[in-house]
Amino acid sequence: MKNLYSILISEILSRSCKILLFLLIIFMIFPPITFGRIDFNIDKPGDRRFKVAIPDFKNLSTNSESPELSEGLPKVMANDLDLSGYFLPMEKKAFLDGDGPGITADNINFRNWTLVGTDLLIKGAYTCIGNNVEVDIRAYDPFEGKQIFGKRYLEKIIDYRLLMHRAGNDIFLKITGHKGIFLSKFLFDNKGTGNKEIYICDFDGYNLKKITNEKAIAQFPRWTPDGSGFAFTLNRDGHFIPHYMDISTGKIKRLSEKEGFSARWQPDGGGIDIALRDKGFTAIYSADINGGNIKKLTDSRSDDISPCRSPDGKKLAFVSDRSGPPQIYVKDLTTGSEERITYDFKYCTSPVWSSLNKIAFVVAEKGVHDIYTMNPDGRGLRRLTEGDGNNEEPCWSPDGRYIVFTSNRSGAYHLYIMNANGFNQRRVTFFDGEERNPSWSPF
Repeated sequence: MKNLYSILISEILSRSCKILLFLLIIFMIFPPITFGRIDFNIDKPGDRRFKVAIPDFKNLSTNSESPELSEGLPKVMANDLDLSGYFLPMEKKAFLDGDGPGITADNINFRNWTLVGTDLLIKGAYTCIGNNVEVDIRAYDPFEGKQIFGKRYLEKIIDYRLLMHRAGNDIFLKITGHKGIFLSKFLFDNKGTGNKEIYICDFDGYNLKKITNEKAIAQFPRWTPDGSGFAFTLNRDGHFIPHYMDISTGKIKRLSEKEGFSARWQPDGGGIDIALRDKGFTAIYSADINGGNIKKLTDSRSDDISPCRSPDGKKLAFVSDRSGPPQIYVKDLTTGSEERITYDFKYCTSPVWSSLNKIAFVVAEKGVHDIYTMNPDGRGLRRLTEGDGNNEEPCWSPDGRYIVFTSNRSGAYHLYIMNANGFNQRRVTFFDGEERNPSWSPF
């Protein structure tokens, strides 16, 4: 019986080995097909950028009007997805011919797209109707050979970039489960015309517009949480005074009679924190949205500046020179306790608190400025910029996944964006003068 058992086990193992060998040969000759390759980890940008192919859009207009949109429309979307840090637009020279005249699945040779490594395929067609353009956009998973997104958009031809930002946001949301940044805007100051004024542009650096005309020094803009206006500092007579501008009406009003800097809105939009000069020192005050009901928040007989609240509004990060060179402190507004949280560097400035509870700030060492992030307790230190000029004035996107900042790595100061981990640093403004003190709009 024992010998029979041994023979049986030996036979089973022998047959198993033969089956495994057979399967191995089959897989070597016919590699397994991979399905569902679009699998994102939104919290780890840069781990792998997904290759996206966006061929020229089909022009279905009756008389082939606006032929430039065939390349212009997909170019906007490719740039948006590239700037997001999660996608890598493919060069058109890598595309293989073989698709039909339409943009539906039955017109697509998916094998040609998988052969060149495409993770996401976006097809589009447009029709010009008078001054408007209707665009049909569809996204496909080429490995599964199925459509995962489809939508039609209508916009004025002159606003085709806006249309594509909307479409890019929709695709980004569909694939990642998170809102895109493509419709957001930046405020900043610039003195390219001779006077420092406040400007606005789209997140990709297009549609520049000057929105103050004070012929003085207007700087340090900060959006309200609802995007209806912004606080800024205005100097007409040698004194820096906090002001507010309503974007829809263009009306400007003073927020304080005292000289002040660094006005930043509280997260719920119900008030504002301002660094005001009083009795030889600068302290941080809170006020309502009209500059009234002022309350002093710091009182150290030193200069306390750059206030920034935690997402829940219960803590305040700020810069103080009370211990010597500027360092970053956090005050618990409930208990009144204050704690210094930077010790690794001699000079720290410009703290900004993200909606994901991270603090970005600037470190000055040996005459060079770079951007770091840390947890609110000072731990988890991470350097984001290094070796590329001075990098300053960080500002978080509303979702806490991106940072806009200024850098002179190209000579003058311009705006750059990067993911929260420092990945994908890209210049987005190319205007005359220098762009400083950016503020990222609510989505």
